[in-house]
Amino acid sequence: MHYLYDGSFEGLLTCIYYNYYGEKASGIYRQDSYQPVLMIDSTEVITEPALAARVYQAIEKISGDALENVYHAFVSSAPDKEILILNYLRLGFRLGSKVDAYHSHPDVYPLHKVARKVTTEAHRFLGLLRFADTGNFLYAVLAPDHYILPLIADHFADRLAGERWIIHDRKRGLAVVYDGHDLETERSSRRRWYITDFPRDGQVPLNEKEQYYQKLWQQYFDTIAIESRCNPRLQARFVPYRYRHDLVEFKNHATPTEK
Repeated sequence: MHYLYDGSFEGLLTCIYYNYYGEKASGIYRQDSYQPVLMIDSTEVITEPALAARVYQAIEKISGDALENVYHAFVSSAPDKEILILNYLRLGFRLGSKVDAYHSHPDVYPLHKVARKVTTEAHRFLGLLRFADTGNFLYAVLAPDHYILPLIADHFADRLAGERWIIHDRKRGLAVVYDGHDLETERSSRRRWYITDFPRDGQVPLNEKEQYYQKLWQQYFDTIAIESRCNPRLQARFVPYRYRHDLVEFKNHATPTEK
């Protein structure tokens, strides 16, 4: 049986619930991109938050690392991420917290590999992201391989707590928005950010002072470069070519095609 879901994390967890309390799933797919397979039945699974919460809590009981691995795999761009997560959890529910010690297991290694890529990219963008001043708010744009907005939002809400800012994922047409205030409740205090649709080609005008400082930064970047010590291969390891389109210091530089 193929389970089809709405693409949300809660939707995926609902499918995993029905895998155990309904018919066993041979695959889980996003409904909007599913291609029917001959001789295999499929069913649409309606997202049920209460059931998803039960699965979430069950994953937490495996370990905090298991929950992080599952979520990082979910926000990845891996085309088979749903079945990787399902296979990993089937083993995790059997082995408990020991599951992540089975590094080379065929149900563990593929998920670890995908989750690591997401973690690495999110960490990399904590240093690569460039904010520009529009006069009303700070604006940054990126085009990551994976959907990392939920993973980096808290970091910038803490670092730029008193600012209003937008981080725009132009590849996915989404943005995380922070209004510069905390959300206070009786039980907790957390940064008030949210993710919303944002045009892929949306243009945000910068104020004149920002444009001036960007030119200064580009001149500084070019001036301090020592030609005899230039190492493009090493530089590409730390700042991959595919990320440079959105970095101010590379705006005036031709970017080679990354292999």
